[in-house]
Amino acid sequence: MEFLAVLLIAAAVFGICFLVDRGFAKAFRSKAQHRSGLAVRASKRYGLFGVVLTVLGILAVCVGVTDGAVLLVGGILVLLMGLALAVYYLSFGVFYDGESFLLSRFGKKDATYFYRDILGQKLYQIQGGSILVELHMVNGSVVSLQSTMDGVYPFLDTAFAGWCMQTGRDPQSCDFHDPSQSLWFPTVEDT
Repeated sequence: MEFLAVLLIAAAVFGICFLVDRGFAKAFRSKAQHRSGLAVRASKRYGLFGVVLTVLGILAVCVGVTDGAVLLVGGILVLLMGLALAVYYLSFGVFYDGESFLLSRFGKKDATYFYRDILGQKLYQIQGGSILVELHMVNGSVVSLQSTMDGVYPFLDTAFAGWCMQTGRDPQSCDFHDPSQSLWFPTVEDT
């Protein structure tokens, strides 16, 4: 019986994440890149963990109000962590089409870039085996993408094709291009 209750709660959490994600996307994303259906998104586990931690935080706060300050403070901290993970999952995204891409982040205005605006990339190995690809832009900004994000590799392939087309380069002449080594653009040197 307990197992069935856990399954029902998990299904409800997944359902809520799905509905909130769809509702958020329809309400706030109306540009051409949003409508293309092509996107790089944070892993769904951020949204899932965010909702689970939020629910646990609410439960701990409710119990902590009557049973003690430690549970109340711990519940508030867990609730805040859950909300932060859910907001990060819902607000971050790179939406793209064949001409340009749109970077959406929490608390910042959406930034639109053409592929020709990419100067190069830097690679970082992150503990746990994932890779961080930093795209350096002509205006000095950096777009950071982790290999664990959903849709990152199709985006980088599209970005490379668009970059070659918009800068007049022949993809065959780009000796730095090696997706198997996570290299799509020239390496940017530290200055």
